Amino acid sequence: MEHTRRNKICDLLKSKEYDREVTVKGWVRTKRDKKTFGFIELNDGSTIRNIQIFVDFTTVYGDTLNNLQDQNIVTNWKEITTGAAVCITGKLVESPAAGQPVEIQAHRIEVFGTADPESYPLQKKGHSLEFLREIAHLRPRTNTFGAILRIRHAMAFAIHKYFNDHGFFYMHTPIITGSDAEGAGAMFRVTTLDDRNPPRLPDGRTDFSQDFFGKETNLTVSGQLEAELGALALSLVYTFAPTFRAENSNTPRHLAEFWMIEPEMAFYDIDDNMDLAEDFLKFLMQYALDHCYDDLEFLNKMYDPELIDRLKGIMDTRFERLQYSEAIEILKASGQHWEFPVDWGTDLQAEHERYLVEKHFGKPVILTGYPREIKAFYMKQNDDGKTVRAMDVLFPKIGEIIGGSQREENYDLLLKRIHELNIPEKDVWWYLDTRRFGSAPHSGFGLGFERLILFVTGMSNIRDVIPFPRTPKNAEF
Repeated sequence: MEHTRRNKICDLLKSKEYDREVTVKGWVRTKRDKKTFGFIELNDGSTIRNIQIFVDFTTVYGDTLNNLQDQNIVTNWKEITTGAAVCITGKLVESPAAGQPVEIQAHRIEVFGTADPESYPLQKKGHSLEFLREIAHLRPRTNTFGAILRIRHAMAFAIHKYFNDHGFFYMHTPIITGSDAEGAGAMFRVTTLDDRNPPRLPDGRTDFSQDFFGKETNLTVSGQLEAELGALALSLVYTFAPTFRAENSNTPRHLAEFWMIEPEMAFYDIDDNMDLAEDFLKFLMQYALDHCYDDLEFLNKMYDPELIDRLKGIMDTRFERLQYSEAIEILKASGQHWEFPVDWGTDLQAEHERYLVEKHFGKPVILTGYPREIKAFYMKQNDDGKTVRAMDVLFPKIGEIIGGSQREENYDLLLKRIHELNIPEKDVWWYLDTRRFGSAPHSGFGLGFERLILFVTGMSNIRDVIPFPRTPKNAEF
């Protein structure tokens, strides 16, 4: 087989260099034929748009299909069905048809891989998202998931670009850890011990001293604590890595494996932290609009008619900054019936967050000054003794998209809080050390990558914005 260099369809659709030979390789979306000619719609994943191939049977096969005696040639055309992978060489010409800038007049077609029309599950359009989750190995070939995966890539690149351009250093924090950054306890254990007959201590507990790491270890729920160590040496760092939660939650908002972006910044107070979060999110929205518009237009048309306007709306307004106590008063005075009652000291639920963003203010909100009792041990305590310098960024449709805080840099206050929450000091001695040696004010936040992709794509289920969702009772592929 002669090697031919592939021209990407995304490049050809923008090209003005007509009447030149090109080679496209991709997957057939549709095929139709007449007596003397046919058309193929081809997609190679580089863009949501297909390129049309015009096939003159006399040019490609030497005669019309009805007159051909060579069965191999006839089979070649019959094998070109929806889902088949093909290589087509021909001349790029300006298209005479409306709605497409160029087409290819084929003169050679090679079938790489067939797709049996009787068994290929993506023969027809209009499959439900629920059905496509059952065939996650094939769903990237649909327009919807091709668009989502291209946007996911663009957002990942934009995140690295933003932090690199702002002087941050990318830090790899451990996937396997002996600490629980959130204190939630819902973690996946990592062990090499015999699950049927693990070694036991005299009191019956598992003897983890005989495990691979000599102690109990788990998959991480967050890289934050380790990133703080980097920030207190390099000033500006960020992580972008998978994290894991062993919560038995079958909801459209939860995954057992997901990705987190967690910047940590030395010498940043809570106001600096909020400024960074707002600027960062606006950069990402603008990047999506600038680089993913074709895919956004498709999702806007098919799933969420307000998607593009909502992304533009993020760009056009300054986020509202609000104390938690003020938010509680607004919610109590709203006259709304809440599924989860609201009062000072309660954690806000999605219904409360979305009311503030979508109905009361009509724009993103950053809440700060939360009660210390509902926030993590490491958050900077305010002088009132009741609240901490936490911050949550609330978005329309999503609710909380970023959570962060100024970190407690005072050794005595941090140690006192650790004791109050009965966190074993031996488990966080290294974290306390950073407050003993050259401690400094610092802040950070976490952005759930899949929450971001939900917002940017307009999808409603988090299982549809990650290639292979990991959820309770589901670890296929």
